[in-house]
Amino acid sequence: MYSRTVIKDHNQEALLFRRRALVAAIFSLLLLGLLLLRLVDLQYFEHKHFKTLSENNRVRLMAIAPNRGLIYDRNGVVLAENRPSYRLEIIPEQIKDMDATLDGLAQLITLDDSTLKRFKKTVRRSRKFEGVPLRTKLSDEEVARLAVNRHRFPGVEITARLSRYYPLEKRAVHVVGYVGRIDEEELKRVDVANYSGTSHIGKVGLERYYEDELHGAVGYQNVEVNVEGRILRVLEKTPPIPGNNLVLSLDAELQAVAEDAMGEYTGAVVVIEPETGDVLAMASMPTYDPNLFVHGISVKNYKALRESVDRPLFNRALMGQYPPGSTIKPFVGLAGLESKVIGHKEEIFCEGYYLLPNEERKYRDWKKEGHGHTDLNVALEQSCDVYYYELAYRLGIDRIHAFMQKFGFGQKTGLDTIGERSGLLPSREWKKRSRNKIWFPGETLITGIGQGYMLTTPLQLAAATSTLGMRGVSMQPHLLNEIQYPDSQQTVQIEVKSRQQINLQRPANWRHVIKGMISVMHSLRGTARLSGLGLEFQMAGKTGTAQVFGIAQDEEYDEETVARKLRDHALFVGFAPQDKPQIAVAVIAENGGHGSSVAAPIARKVIDAWMEKEKANGRK
Repeated sequence: MYSRTVIKDHNQEALLFRRRALVAAIFSLLLLGLLLLRLVDLQYFEHKHFKTLSENNRVRLMAIAPNRGLIYDRNGVVLAENRPSYRLEIIPEQIKDMDATLDGLAQLITLDDSTLKRFKKTVRRSRKFEGVPLRTKLSDEEVARLAVNRHRFPGVEITARLSRYYPLEKRAVHVVGYVGRIDEEELKRVDVANYSGTSHIGKVGLERYYEDELHGAVGYQNVEVNVEGRILRVLEKTPPIPGNNLVLSLDAELQAVAEDAMGEYTGAVVVIEPETGDVLAMASMPTYDPNLFVHGISVKNYKALRESVDRPLFNRALMGQYPPGSTIKPFVGLAGLESKVIGHKEEIFCEGYYLLPNEERKYRDWKKEGHGHTDLNVALEQSCDVYYYELAYRLGIDRIHAFMQKFGFGQKTGLDTIGERSGLLPSREWKKRSRNKIWFPGETLITGIGQGYMLTTPLQLAAATSTLGMRGVSMQPHLLNEIQYPDSQQTVQIEVKSRQQINLQRPANWRHVIKGMISVMHSLRGTARLSGLGLEFQMAGKTGTAQVFGIAQDEEYDEETVARKLRDHALFVGFAPQDKPQIAVAVIAENGGHGSSVAAPIARKVIDAWMEKEKANGRK
């Protein structure tokens, strides 16, 4: 067999090689060109974008929460301040296993279910690189344990911050209020940017009403961090603007006197300076410690407050609506004189009950045997109901309603706080609108003695009494006296505002009514004569008793056999001195029984404390 030898064409192979090399070179050049174009794009066209991304990996913008403004009483006593406290924060992006981290921390500090639930909810709405508070008030022992075990928990930081503290604790809590953690609903209504470094917000009272003044403006700082997120240095800083300080009209010492004077009674005391409208004290009893709410109240403590039969969270001074009882008799008497349906010396015979024409139902007086022949002065002095039944009948509900409105009954006073209620001043139109029923004459009678549908708040009673004492001059009640601006070191006084003055056709009628109120305190038969003993000045006042439940025609009210919660409310209103009032007071002691024996002595203690203080300050 013969083999055939193939002769290679070297020229052809060389040509083929050159072609392939050329294609490979062109392809390589294209790839190199694309790479160069991408480098140009990155280095020139997208330089700013990637530089920003790079800086964000190295530089972090952090919010700096402003210091919350302080709250003082009129004499500089601190009612709300800021104290240093340690809190535990977690930076989510630095945590590999959140559940394992929380389990580990739970072995060192107390973490209940509500705390963990709140924390996880906050994490979901926060940015991953921001510290999220887990516990906001650590004890010294807890701080020490965490510090020793710090190496076990990357992304967990202990930070020192100022937190709200109320040094008087239970005193004036219903006025000042408290702060708490910002919830989801509050986050929707606040400026998110301004609250980016803030975890707490005013919840009730002045803390909430003046939140914009107290909060301040957030600050920022650019910080350089390492790969673990630790701060290496501060590159740039814009300091926050602290919140403004509030100076109140409230007097902390008088507030304490008012609260202590109430003793074991639930109820309210409101004290106003008539010439200025300053609210000197506004006590609602019982009280509670607002410090419990600042860092998150426990379920046990909150349940105890909410379920207490005494309702300590309820602000009775603003929101409590009570029948005013006989405390409105001076106003009804003034309406009768002004309307000329009765004269101040005209007598009405009281035999212990009152009958409407052509009716058999008896409207009883508190004094079973009656008061006999009674004029305006005696009717106020001894609180004769029959006199006011007849007077209310002569006036009619329309005139009563119109006149009482002038003193602010059935309306909010406009006090600078939240939660105030308007009470109820009944009328024909109101009953038709709300109950679709007509008005009956008997309802006019019981309205004339402050019963039936009529409801007032202690604040309303104090404001109306202040106006009466000032003979129609009405000042706007207020709690804020001045604002201090720490950033500019300036202080702004709040302008005292007057409300519409009440001008009588016969100014002498002021004197006739106030004379009767003086008799309540200083005459031998005055219902509050015991509380008027020993005064160096004349005081004008009026006691009141408001029924909690109705009794039948053939039954008698026996306080000894009635359960405490069903006993009558005890009320008192008054001002002193009678000729130039420096103080006006309204007191209600729930289920206290009698205004003369319970509410009037409370008011006397408050008035004594204030007048002694005014005397010591050189004011007579």
